[in-house]
Amino acid sequence: MRGVLAVTIAAVTAAVLVSGCDSSEPSTGGTAAPAVPSPSTPSGTTPSAEPSAPSATPTAKPSPSVKPKKLKPGTEGADVLALQQRLTELGYWNGKADGKFGGTTQQAVFALQKAAKLGRDGVVGPKTRQALDSGVRPEARSTDGVVVEIDLKRQLLLLVADGEIEQIFNTSTGSNEFYEQEGETYLADTPRGKFKVSRQIDGWRDAPLGLLWRPKYFNGGIAVHGAPSVPAHPASHGCARVSIAAMNWLWTNDKIPIKTRVWVY
Repeated sequence: MRGVLAVTIAAVTAAVLVSGCDSSEPSTGGTAAPAVPSPSTPSGTTPSAEPSAPSATPTAKPSPSVKPKKLKPGTEGADVLALQQRLTELGYWNGKADGKFGGTTQQAVFALQKAAKLGRDGVVGPKTRQALDSGVRPEARSTDGVVVEIDLKRQLLLLVADGEIEQIFNTSTGSNEFYEQEGETYLADTPRGKFKVSRQIDGWRDAPLGLLWRPKYFNGGIAVHGAPSVPAHPASHGCARVSIAAMNWLWTNDKIPIKTRVWVY
């Protein structure tokens, strides 16, 4: 009987282990088990009893309104340049405006769509354009100091200084799905809480669960790091992914130094 009880307890424990994307370091935090008008009579003439013949000249039709074209990856030109400049003006990080809709611009569009609670397709259609024109931005929760805020519901990473948002990034955090590693079952979640950046690696970290570019660790094996793939939905093992270009910018401008506060909510 004691043997059966021990096996049962071990199985339950395995089902609730939590690991960051770098499982070589322990993580802390909790777990969780889309009618034709009549012709006019010229002045000074007598109208004829017979109707006049219709004019041979057709009535000009109004020109149809031209709808703005959708902007998507691969699009180039002045419209894209204006998009990039507007995104930058609103704080959505998208690198240097160059008139080319690439992956970096798509990441910023993802972030805008998340903030506006729109479908996350990375394409600038009518609704996304309206959000852009309206100046939609998220709101910060912190009020003092420099804080990295990670909004799990909207999947946004915010750089905040004294309550003012300086930069907004698309991020992808823990998928909240179970996965197996070395015979153990772990939950891929990003625990909520307040933390501080405790260590960093300036380069690739070949972690047991994959490669992390220039990670900034704030909760055991959980870090903000660059990744080649940053979808618009939760997909990581627990870390907060941003694009490679975004991570390089964060390092170059020393935006998340050691001891920076990180608030996950």
